[in-house]
Amino acid sequence: MLYWFLKHIGLGPVLKLIWRPWVEGVENLPEHGGAILASNHLSFADSFFMPLVVKRRVTFLAKSEYFTTPGIKGRLSRIFFAGVGQVPVDRGDADAAKSALLTGARILRDGELLGIYPEGTRSPDGRLYKGKTGVARMALEAGVPVIPVAMIDTEKMMPTGARFPRLRPRPGVRFGKPLDFSRYEGLAGDRFVERSMTDEIMYELMQLSGQEYVDVYAAKVKLATGAHLGFGARAELVTADPVGPTTGDRIPTERAG
Repeated sequence: MLYWFLKHIGLGPVLKLIWRPWVEGVENLPEHGGAILASNHLSFADSFFMPLVVKRRVTFLAKSEYFTTPGIKGRLSRIFFAGVGQVPVDRGDADAAKSALLTGARILRDGELLGIYPEGTRSPDGRLYKGKTGVARMALEAGVPVIPVAMIDTEKMMPTGARFPRLRPRPGVRFGKPLDFSRYEGLAGDRFVERSMTDEIMYELMQLSGQEYVDVYAAKVKLATGAHLGFGARAELVTADPVGPTTGDRIPTERAG
């Protein structure tokens, strides 16, 4: 109930009135059944504006710290993140990645929409970075399509580290056509299949967003530059990648297989 209250009464109308987000491709969203909304990640604001333009509820996996902080601040944090559709996942457990994958697959099998940032964290510079393969694993485990989602200009509206959002530019959300990976049914756990699928997802995101693609993990770039992983780091857990990192400027393939 809190999710719908915030979306339609408490928060959503304010966001729409002030920032007037535009949206394209909503016809690509399924009216029923589970699906993954795989998005690029530019800003803290992504997790607000993407669900705002989707009629159905969108669930994200969040680090459990948002739900376990003590005191009044912790209580408010729990209420807020639960209200905006976050599900806690323990990132301190040695089996945390596996647990997150199972949680994500369960949500999808229940017929819900699951929001995922395949890059695992916010882009440090506005470019699109290599995706982690947890998104492919969950798609195969649950047998659901993947909808690529491009967030547009949210990093300009709400730059990393900014205390308050800017009034311009208008943020946008662009939904691509569903990606059907049913041809790989039964191959969950095959790291080469999952890498190929993930590269296809990233290719579609590159096409939708117009971003420059960089074939390294964003988290590694942040560590190398001393940048801190912010709110978007929650997705790192659910996108654990058994394939070692590569370097260079390889463009992801257009189609898996």
